[in-house]
Amino acid sequence: QVQLVESGGGLVQAGGSLRLSCAASGRTFTNYAMGWFRQAPGKEREFVAAISWSAGNTYYADSVKGRFTISRDAAKNTVYLQMNSLKPEDTAVYYCAADEALVLAPTEYDYWGQGTQVTVSS
Repeated sequence: QVQLVESGGGLVQAGGSLRLSCAASGRTFTNYAMGWFRQAPGKEREFVAAISWSAGNTYYADSVKGRFTISRDAAKNTVYLQMNSLKPEDTAVYYCAADEALVLAPTEYDYWGQGTQVTVSS
C-alpha cells in the first residue's frame, strides 16, 4: 500500500503561482511513477503531468505544458507540481497518484490521494 497526501492548494489570482506537494508513505516511493490529475466540477478527471520513478522522464498535458513543472524528491518521499501563469480554467481539485508503471490514464493508477482544491480567480 502507498498512502498519498496532497497539500498546497488554495485561491490565487490569474497569472499567479502555486506549488502542490504530495507526500508518500508506505511502500518504497522510488519504485513508483507519480502523476498529477485534476477534476473540475461536472468534468471527468484529466491527466496533468507524470514523472518516472527515476525522474528521468516527464510528461505534460498540452494545456499545462510550459506553465507547470513536475518534480520529485526521493529523500523526502514527495512529488511536487509547480504551477505558474495560472488561468481560471486551471480551477479544479488536484490529485496525485502512484503506479508501478509510468502511465497517463487515470484508470491505470493504483493509489490516489484525497485531493487539494485549486481556485484561480479572474
